[in-house]
Amino acid sequence: MEIHDRSPFLPEGLEFVLSHEGEVSVSSIVQHTVCLFFSAHWCRPCRNFTPQLIQAYDELKQRGDYLEVIFISFDKDEACFLEHYKAMPWLALPFDEGLRRRICSQYKVDHIPALIPLDCNVKAIVADAVQLIEDYGVDAFPFTVERREKLKAIDEERKGCTLQALLVSDRVNHLYSNNGIQVPLSNLTGRTTGLYFAANWSPPCKYFTSQLVRVYDDLKVTNGDEFEVVLVSSDRDQCAFNQCKSTMPWLAIPFNSKSRHELFRIFNIKAIPALVFIGPKGEPYGTDGREMITCHGANAFPFTEERAVELGAAVEREKEGLADQVKDQKHKHLLKLDMRKAFICNGCRKEGRFWSFCCRICNFDLHPDCVMEENETKIKKEGRNEICIPATKSGIQEFHFTTTTFRAISNQSS
Repeated sequence: MEIHDRSPFLPEGLEFVLSHEGEVSVSSIVQHTVCLFFSAHWCRPCRNFTPQLIQAYDELKQRGDYLEVIFISFDKDEACFLEHYKAMPWLALPFDEGLRRRICSQYKVDHIPALIPLDCNVKAIVADAVQLIEDYGVDAFPFTVERREKLKAIDEERKGCTLQALLVSDRVNHLYSNNGIQVPLSNLTGRTTGLYFAANWSPPCKYFTSQLVRVYDDLKVTNGDEFEVVLVSSDRDQCAFNQCKSTMPWLAIPFNSKSRHELFRIFNIKAIPALVFIGPKGEPYGTDGREMITCHGANAFPFTEERAVELGAAVEREKEGLADQVKDQKHKHLLKLDMRKAFICNGCRKEGRFWSFCCRICNFDLHPDCVMEENETKIKKEGRNEICIPATKSGIQEFHFTTTTFRAISNQSS
């Protein structure tokens, strides 16, 4: 492309940019697509992104597409700038904080890393191409809005494909068991499959993995060949991937498959752990797999939207017959009924879910069936007229209570 306005690169008459061989005249890059790369050595996201940009840059160069990147440093001094720049194969502006501030102001750059592709009039094609490179790599070129929308449309089409079709497109015809044995993709045919997005370095993943293992083992006993889980790892090296895989009884996509990255993008996974369920016919379910496992365990199978509605209705039925508030001997404050995804009961010290009689002031929780009646004389003295009588459990974690007046209870007992 021909650059008509050199002001972003040559403020105040600056005639050259830098390369590792020395100064380079701007006239030598007029036939290239130009991207401004804002980065710093102290910035971990910048250091993580730079290798991805280098890979795309090298691949574009090999296939003959013209791209030039110009590094603009956010480093604190020239020594840090040079340390960061030595790993980059492209050009750079001389280290100058004033120059950087003027260019950042022109392109409204308020974060790093940032990658600004420029058109022939030195205007930004998109606000920032970092996400495009992270999501699509070299396929994102030439980084236009039209290219981005086309790639998104392709992803939407692929989301409706079977997992086998998604993986075969990357020439993957097998998965790995936790002991390294190759398992044919055809083994997933007709099964509800959970895509488990996780990594060995993530403490939340390790915690959730233990929950998922229990559910997996239970479903393998009750549902056998109807259910499978496949690890989609975001580990950074083969060793970490192997460690992660070894802690799980299910299958895994090979570490060297680019499908791992594509599945993160196609299913819009922005945080781990995450769990996406795909039905026996290849249709992705719109449920939050992690939430369903955490709240309902194996009882959530087959993890469909319909099952999620059923479970939600069951939770609401648990509330029927429960008082809005109770007084219990084990705590000095009034306890109010509240929905809690998970808690530890201060009465029996066991884990609880959904309905709890709790004190927000003291972070105190009781299972509904752990609530005890107050002493009759104490109730009379305090003028309380509400009391709960525990009933037996029935159905799915249902605890039914009767709320009535003390006079009525006394009459029944007399």
